[in-house]
Amino acid sequence: MQTHTRFSRRQMLRSAACGFGGLALADIVRAATNPSTARIPGFIPKVKRVIFLFMAGGPSQQDLFDPKSFIREKHGQPIDSPLRKEVTQVGTEKFLALGAMSSVRPRGESGMMISDLMPHLSSIADDICLLRGMNADNPQHASATNQFHTGVFTEVRPSMGAWISYGLGTENQNLPSFVSIHAPGVRTYGSGFLPAAHQGTPLTVPLDDKTLPIENLRNASPTEAIQRQRLDLTRQFNQRLLDEIHGDANMEGMIQNMELAFRMQTTTPQLVDLSSESQATLDLYGVGSGKASDKHGRACLLARKLSESGVRFVQVTMDGWDHHGNIRGNLPRLCQQTDQPVAGLIKDLKRRGLLEDTLVLWSGEFGRTPWSQDLSGTAPIDTHGREHQPESFCAWMAGGGVKGGFTWGETDHMGYSVIDGKVHIHDLHATMLHLLGIDHTQLTWNHLGRDFRLTDVHGSVVKEILA
Repeated sequence: MQTHTRFSRRQMLRSAACGFGGLALADIVRAATNPSTARIPGFIPKVKRVIFLFMAGGPSQQDLFDPKSFIREKHGQPIDSPLRKEVTQVGTEKFLALGAMSSVRPRGESGMMISDLMPHLSSIADDICLLRGMNADNPQHASATNQFHTGVFTEVRPSMGAWISYGLGTENQNLPSFVSIHAPGVRTYGSGFLPAAHQGTPLTVPLDDKTLPIENLRNASPTEAIQRQRLDLTRQFNQRLLDEIHGDANMEGMIQNMELAFRMQTTTPQLVDLSSESQATLDLYGVGSGKASDKHGRACLLARKLSESGVRFVQVTMDGWDHHGNIRGNLPRLCQQTDQPVAGLIKDLKRRGLLEDTLVLWSGEFGRTPWSQDLSGTAPIDTHGREHQPESFCAWMAGGGVKGGFTWGETDHMGYSVIDGKVHIHDLHATMLHLLGIDHTQLTWNHLGRDFRLTDVHGSVVKEILA
């Protein structure tokens, strides 16, 4: 395989000699023929893997992490619009201040501000690094989601999981390097112009015996030996065509993925089976029939198992955060469904010694406005929702390499503009790669005559949050 990364051969050999990542020269040779083989990062990494908890829809930072006394005091009253005159938002013409849905108060020794709606997250406040100055560029769900996952909101580009897979490979050859649980769309886990082997594997958490976690996972052949013969014959045909056209990255990736799929038919069923987990662990994640947290608890527990087994990047999507109306009634339900599973994941990683070399990221694609939205135009203030806000929102990280119990970033008096500690999506991506031992400016792929990277021509590592 022709490598397009700018990690030089000398740099890789020097890293091997120093023992970075525990890889030997044989691993580098193997990586040249298998795109998913674990590879050596450019410098000493703080973490080995990432778990991305994606809150699709846009959680309200005002209600969860960044309350404003000005908005609370003005609740239900008109406030001045910070928007340009030519910008209109449906249902926000009155610009009524909308106070927090519940109390947001200091937690832990750090005094981190977290809502009463998240009692489980509040119990681990000193383990997380809160970013209150997040910033994105697009107010529409699809475009903002694409930017968060791929760095751009228009073109089809590789997702960050695919970039990390390409840069580092997987630690378990029987599993993919990138898994997306309850994926919100193919562009969020696609490989774009990178080899197809780096595309994420979409997975659905099975809630019964009839649900397959991955499509076509069951072996349709009568025996494993017959399945092996079929795959060998298909591989011969594919290799013959590959030789005739003198190489094709997509076909090479397809051949690798077919072999991986064969191995996964044996390993994945046992991995997604939660029956071997103790009752204490299930309770920690909120797993249980009839519990509001059961679905997301299973997803977070599976994320831990995948990460523990060597998957490099695991993404878990928890949707339903798009609260244009009745946020007072809907937000508590979402928190009840997600709070315990998310906190349980952090606690479980920590007690197993995995948190110190795992990076956990929690975020939506953007936040929500401090003023209310009333789509009917006549509803009482307590039934209003909030509009989209990419100008500022909150995310948090936990794990190796970031400061626990630390808050970075500040917004203005109404919670609209970032006035200090701004972290753009590109900066977040650069920081994640840095923690994995990758210089974001050096991880590139040549496409259409120029080098592309996850951060494009932007991005700076947020050094202030590094431990």
